[in-house]
Amino acid sequence: MLLGCTESVRNDVRSLLSSSALWRDSKRALKLRESPTVMQPNPSERGVHEGNGLSLNLQPEFLTGTPVIAAAAAAAASNADSSEVRVSMNGASGDSNGGASSRRSRVSSHTHSHVHSHSHGQSRAQLHSNSEPELDPPDPDGDSGEPSASLTELRCLFRWIQKSLPFLVILCAKLVVQHVLGLAVGVGLLTTFLYVNKNIQTQVFLQDRHSKLRCIWLLVFLISSTLLLYYTFLPETLYFSLIFLSPTIEPLGFWEILWAVGITNFIIKFLFMGIKCLILLVPSALVTYRTQGRWLMLTEELGQVHQATAPVPLWFRYLVSYQESDGVSGLTTGVLLALFYLILKLLGLYNQRTSLLKTVRIFLAGEHTGSAATRAQCSEAGDACPICQGEYRDPRVLICQHVFCDKCIALWFTREKSCPLCRIVMTDKVYKWRDGATSPHLQIY
Repeated sequence: MLLGCTESVRNDVRSLLSSSALWRDSKRALKLRESPTVMQPNPSERGVHEGNGLSLNLQPEFLTGTPVIAAAAAAAASNADSSEVRVSMNGASGDSNGGASSRRSRVSSHTHSHVHSHSHGQSRAQLHSNSEPELDPPDPDGDSGEPSASLTELRCLFRWIQKSLPFLVILCAKLVVQHVLGLAVGVGLLTTFLYVNKNIQTQVFLQDRHSKLRCIWLLVFLISSTLLLYYTFLPETLYFSLIFLSPTIEPLGFWEILWAVGITNFIIKFLFMGIKCLILLVPSALVTYRTQGRWLMLTEELGQVHQATAPVPLWFRYLVSYQESDGVSGLTTGVLLALFYLILKLLGLYNQRTSLLKTVRIFLAGEHTGSAATRAQCSEAGDACPICQGEYRDPRVLICQHVFCDKCIALWFTREKSCPLCRIVMTDKVYKWRDGATSPHLQIY
C-alpha cells in the first residue's frame, strides 16, 4: 500500500514537471513572437518541416521601422527568389523539450547576431555612400563669385544678339543710306581736325625750324574746308550760329539741332586753329618763343569760350518751341526748361571764367621760370642743355641751380610743374595749350 502511494506521488510529480516544461515552452514561444525581430513561423512550410523544425520570418512592417533594419530589409529585398529571411533547424523526433528549447534559444541568438551584423554592415555602406556626395557638393560658380542667374541672363542676351544681328545690320544699313550726307560730313570734319591739330603741334615743337609753307598749307586747307561746308548747306544758313543767331533749319527737331551744333563746334575749332597758323607765320625776330606760347594759350582759351556760348541760341529756340495743340501749358513748360538751361549755362561760364582770367594774367605779365644764367653757371652745369643735349641758347637758371635753354624749359613747363632733373616744383600752374594743341572736347550744349 505504501508502495502504491509512493508510485502515485511520483506520477503526480512527473505530470507536474511535464506541465511545467510545457508552460515554459509556450512562454518562450510567446516571447519569440513578441521579440523585436518578430520571428514567426512560415505557414506554408509547417507541413514540410517535421519534428522540432524552426522557421523565422522577418516582417516588413518592422523592417521599415528603424534605419538599421530598413537597410537590412533593402538588401534582402534585392533577392529575386524571396523577400524573407529564414533560418530552419531540424532535429530528431525523440529530442527532449529542454533540448529543443535550448536549440531555439541558440538559433534565435545566432539569427539576431547575423541579422544585426548584416544590417549594420549594410547601413554603414549605405550611410557612407550617401555621405560621399555631400563632402564635395557641386559649386559651378564658386570660382567666379557670381550667381548662376546672372550668367544665364548673359547667355540669353548673347543669344538674342546673335539672332537679332542680321536685322541690326539691315537697320544700320538703312540709317546709313538715309543719313549718308550727314555722316560723310561728320567723318570729314573729324579727320580734318585731327590732321590739322597734329601738324600744328609738330610745327610749334620745331620752334625756329618749323616750315612756313606747311603753316600756309594748313591755313588754306582749313579755309577751303569751311567754305565748302557752308556752300553745301547754304539754304540752312549754318554760319548764323557763329554770330549767335539761329539758322533757318526746318523742321527744328532734336537730331537737326544736334547736327547743327556739332558742325558749328568743329567750324569754331577750325577758325581758331587758323589763327594759330597765322601766329606761327609771324617771324621769330618779332615774336619770341615765350611770347608765341602765350598767344597760342590765349587763343585756345578764347576759342573754348566761343564754343561754349555758340549753341545757346539753338537750344533755347528748341526748348521754347511748342505745338499749337499743346496750348498754354506747352509754352509754359518750354519757357521753364529754357530758363533752367540758361542758369546751367551761366554757371558753366562762371567756372570757365577763372581759367580765362588766369590765362589773361599770364599773357599780360608773362611767366617767370628762373633768371638769366652766367657763363660760370653754364660751365659748371656742363655746357650742354640736359633737354636738347646741345649748346645753351639763352640759358636760364632755376631756383634749384639747374641750367636749361630758355625755349627748352618753356616747352617743358607746358606739361610739367617741376624741374626736369630734381623734380622740385617751380610753378603752381601747368601752362597748357602753349604747344599749339586744340581741345578735342565736343561742346554740344
